[in-house]
Amino acid sequence: MAEYDNIAGQEQIKDFIKKSACRKKISHAYAFCGESGSGRYELAKLFATTLQCTKEYDMWDEATFDNPCGECRSCLQMRNKNQPDVITVTHEKKQIGVDDIRNQVNNTVDIKPYAGPYKIYIIPDADKMTEQAQNALLKTIEEPPEYAIIMLIVENINGLLPTILSRIVQLNLRPLSEKVIVDYLMAQLKMPDYMAETSAAFAQGNIGKAIRYATDEDFLAVKDEVIKALKNLENKRIFELMDVVKKIKSEGYNVDDYLDIVLLWFRDILLYKAVKDPSMLLFKDEAGSIDGQARIRSYENIEKCINAIDKAKQRLVANVNFEVTMELLFITLKEIS
Repeated sequence: MAEYDNIAGQEQIKDFIKKSACRKKISHAYAFCGESGSGRYELAKLFATTLQCTKEYDMWDEATFDNPCGECRSCLQMRNKNQPDVITVTHEKKQIGVDDIRNQVNNTVDIKPYAGPYKIYIIPDADKMTEQAQNALLKTIEEPPEYAIIMLIVENINGLLPTILSRIVQLNLRPLSEKVIVDYLMAQLKMPDYMAETSAAFAQGNIGKAIRYATDEDFLAVKDEVIKALKNLENKRIFELMDVVKKIKSEGYNVDDYLDIVLLWFRDILLYKAVKDPSMLLFKDEAGSIDGQARIRSYENIEKCINAIDKAKQRLVANVNFEVTMELLFITLKEIS
């Protein structure tokens, strides 16, 4: 059952889409912007469920409206993922090409909804549309049928053309506080407090990551491999560091988790150098190693390491070759060290 309480935080966005539905003030295009795991797709899907719910709109008082009814034909179809008037655009290649948009959106948008008041297109990875694909979509956004709504799921908002940005309502998902994540994990997943707190700390405001960290034993395996390499970074050769990454990738672990852990390690070093308080560390059980690193590294040195990791993450998002990106990162980290 799709409910607003099942999405952690993002109260402003939830309030906005509830009020938009109640007032029938609907735009033809929205962008749900946030990193993967932030709840952007879930919010778009819940907005679509709300809009298509056949409960009488004049009964939806803003002060009392809670959730879509969950009982009408449309709500049941949404639950079973077969609502014919809510279309999720798919793509097989890394980028969304012009044919994907033409075949799945432009060529079908003039067909009226089968039953509901709207025809809703949800486009995951919308920032991966080619320029041609975006220009094709722009034609629909500029002159849409009255019933058409486009919902873009976006991580990098700068990946969209200015002409599209100027015609959409942008909804920016913010990182959540640790307390919000801990409360959610304990209430919704019945998680013990110590596990919820550890997962929330590593997630850095991302509820999707927190859930994965708390429920996936692979994360602990990746974490141990990364820390082992980082503790001896100066003494390891590039090929040894690359072997660790290749092993993680070949075993199906999430490489983004790898980079997140590396980044958090250096942030812990920076934090400890500044405040000398081991209770504030994420890697509390590695306080001795972090203390040693903080002593020998300057603030400038640590910040250069953090910038290098951020740059590697950006390169991977931009589809730069994985092995080249990681090798450049390790060369940079070793040069800085």
